[in-house]
Amino acid sequence: MNDNQTAEFPAEKKKSQINPPVFFGSAALILAFVLFGVIAPEFAATVFTDVQGWIVHTFGWFYLLAVAFFLLFSVTLALSSYGDIKLGPEHSTPDYSYMSWFAMLFSAGMGIGLLFFGVAEPVMHFTSPPVGEGSTVESAREAMSITFFHWGLHAWAIYAVVGLALAYFGFRHGLPLTIRSALYPLIGERIYGPIGHVVDIFAVLGTMFGVATSLGLGVLQVNAGLNYLFEIPESTFVQIGLIAVITVFATASVVAGLNAGIKRLSELNLILAVALLLFVLVAGPTLFLLQTLVQNTGLYLSEVISKTFNLYAYEPSGWIGGWTLFYWGWWIAWSPFVGMFIARVSRGRTIREFILGVLFVPVGFTFMWMTFFGGTAISMELGDLPGTISEAVAANVPTAIFVLFEQLPWSLLASGIATLLVVTFFVTSSDSGSLVIDIITSGGHADPPVWQRIFWAVMEGVVAAVLLLAGGLTALQTASIAGALPFTLIMLVICYGLVKGLRMEGAKRLAQGVPATPIMGGAKVNWRQQLKKLISYPDEAEISRFLAAVVKPALDEVAAEIHKSGLEVNVAHGDKSVELTVQQGESQAFVYGVYAVSHLLPTFAFPEFDASVDESKRYYRAEVHLSEGSQHYDVHSYTKEQLIGDVLAQYEKHMHFLHLAR
Repeated sequence: MNDNQTAEFPAEKKKSQINPPVFFGSAALILAFVLFGVIAPEFAATVFTDVQGWIVHTFGWFYLLAVAFFLLFSVTLALSSYGDIKLGPEHSTPDYSYMSWFAMLFSAGMGIGLLFFGVAEPVMHFTSPPVGEGSTVESAREAMSITFFHWGLHAWAIYAVVGLALAYFGFRHGLPLTIRSALYPLIGERIYGPIGHVVDIFAVLGTMFGVATSLGLGVLQVNAGLNYLFEIPESTFVQIGLIAVITVFATASVVAGLNAGIKRLSELNLILAVALLLFVLVAGPTLFLLQTLVQNTGLYLSEVISKTFNLYAYEPSGWIGGWTLFYWGWWIAWSPFVGMFIARVSRGRTIREFILGVLFVPVGFTFMWMTFFGGTAISMELGDLPGTISEAVAANVPTAIFVLFEQLPWSLLASGIATLLVVTFFVTSSDSGSLVIDIITSGGHADPPVWQRIFWAVMEGVVAAVLLLAGGLTALQTASIAGALPFTLIMLVICYGLVKGLRMEGAKRLAQGVPATPIMGGAKVNWRQQLKKLISYPDEAEISRFLAAVVKPALDEVAAEIHKSGLEVNVAHGDKSVELTVQQGESQAFVYGVYAVSHLLPTFAFPEFDASVDESKRYYRAEVHLSEGSQHYDVHSYTKEQLIGDVLAQYEKHMHFLHLAR
């Protein structure tokens, strides 16, 4: 699409249940990877190590700049005038409550990682900081600052960019809920061709390796917990068996569906996590933890810019590749998965609400988690138990949290809850990942067949098992960093496409604010009509008669005149709506519809406390809908001429929008 073309958005295309190039292309590449790991695990481990070293050395600077840009981009959008735009039609409302929404954000985003690294990472930075001497008060401060940096705003900005683009183009403009849709303002209909297929395949691969990395970390944690609780040995064989068992649970959640499966498990995750968090706060050094939470947050905010661009170029070591770049790669690899998932559950929210919610709510919880768990461990190291936690971390990272619990009361109960929490996180991650991959490989279909999600859930378990066989944690890290590299480039293009789409949205809003040509021929609504509309509460039957007797003939007459000019025009008439659509070639179609919309009578207060709401307490309005949704004004009581005048006024604004967008 060149600069002189208009990047409008088409009506929603009919989606197939499977997109063969993406489904089979992704499956073939993943199977090839699995066979490579199974046939030559030792050679695969060597290759993974070499690939990680090459990417870190060659592209480390690129990762840091890209992630910094994503954070700046997200915050700028939230603070801009575009923040008021809804992720869906203007009349849409959120599908989930804040509680359910935050729970699903938390579970999908980084739940397993918090349990795996919550104690281990601060302690490792405390004993072996990137620069300076370890096991000191200064290294303790630096350890928490680095941990906050890795788990803070940058990670969720990556998710926000992908999720926002998917929700905006999918719910606002009716495009398929896949990564390719974010490129529509740039390449138009070619998103349905090879370019779109390649983009979606990269998204599937990134999602698969990102989720498999988390599942691999999760099963290491579960094995460590079972070893602590029941003395089950820690071995690769046991871990692969655990992957198989927990994948069965994930498959059951897949079959249950989004609301019955992921939503309920996510809420359980949040309850268990909060309980564990409060336990550590109360049983640990409470006052110290509250003080360090405030201080750690302030230190993070004061150093976030310097850390964002710090590659330790003057102190070269492998530290940044094993930590910061691993995290950036992990978050980017997860971004198609988490981005699409949070888009899927965020319909109806505004851009500002979406970005602020995604950025700050999970980060606030994460900062508390890292402070309470990591701070308790560091307090023990600096106090009466030096070496207790650090030696456990050095010996076996997943056991660190259980060794911490040993120093607190009710350690057995806390360890059991932690192990259960890892399992439920494992299930929700696998279920969510398979849902996202399934949506991508089905061409954006919102509810693809269950067998496809089962297939991808099983594949995630298989890939996690192969990564453990072919190098353990190093292989998991390499898979994330390598899988993220091509998708980072795609994310930068997504940002450009999103800006272009939002600029068009701004042009449309500007056009809507331009006064239309005055309506001639006495079509203007008089004050008696206006008053009658204000004091009457018509029922559904009355609005249906109005649609049939006034709206349908008016739109038919307009359609007949437009048809004479050679444009493609159609009038669709349903039980509760009449809609006129005028095709504008490759530009966005003009849509003018009148819908029968029910509302509670204004005298009926607090309906949420009354379960007996019935139709006698409702009235109906004939509301105008354009392509972006309801315009929230009622045309009931208009004459045919007045309604035609309103259609022409909106059509004139639409043509002005097309002029501004070119």
